[in-house]
Amino acid sequence: MNILCSQRRASAFTLIELVISAAVGAMILTGAYLCLNAGLAGQKIIGPRSDVLQTARVSLAMISADLRAACPLDKDFAFLGVHRLLQEANADNLDFATHHYTPRHDREGDFCEVSYFMEQDKESGKYSLWRRRNPTIALDSLSGGSREEIAQGVQGLKFEYYDGDDWYDTWGQSTKDKKPSTSLKDEPNLSGMPKAVRVTLYLAPDSGSNAPPLVFQTVARLELSDSFLPTVGGTPSDTSTNAASPGGNN
Repeated sequence: MNILCSQRRASAFTLIELVISAAVGAMILTGAYLCLNAGLAGQKIIGPRSDVLQTARVSLAMISADLRAACPLDKDFAFLGVHRLLQEANADNLDFATHHYTPRHDREGDFCEVSYFMEQDKESGKYSLWRRRNPTIALDSLSGGSREEIAQGVQGLKFEYYDGDDWYDTWGQSTKDKKPSTSLKDEPNLSGMPKAVRVTLYLAPDSGSNAPPLVFQTVARLELSDSFLPTVGGTPSDTSTNAASPGGNN
């Protein structure tokens, strides 16, 4: 009997051992909770930004594909880029034609009029990026066709144009405000097509945050620009066709 009692006392836990075990267990549980909480918080931040990153990739790829196959839009102006502001944010407009189009209906070719612009939603008050496409040759090359929403949560859109030497904030002029042809030599961005276009897109990091916008940028080279030189008085201008490659991030 005494032997059994002594064995039971030897196999039992002391109060100090129980306290230490409880403390270690509490520390392990606290650490596990903190790791889980940090992971969930990181997921809340990374998730929306991953969606924004994917939206930016798709939008810039779409714009670049259209620009690479750009061609003259109209006999009066080949390429029209207008700089404008909406509530102190860049909201440029871009109008051109492109051969990057697959015919969907009869009597359509690969020629398509394209416009990129920002527009405000009347209900939410937020801005979105839109694309207009018109595969038919219309009297007004700046209207008509169908529109599609490319990206939501847009806080800015900026286009810059490269002529082989310098970058410009605008390009081309409509017949209403076109300057005399004598100014084309000094201002190459008034006519013809640019060598490249730099696109900067500003997107909100998430819907409920006041953080600064995420900025995405790419440079699209117009592969057909050398085929369409601006003319002055019916003869080709002295614009060089062997321009240096533009700088920028692709």
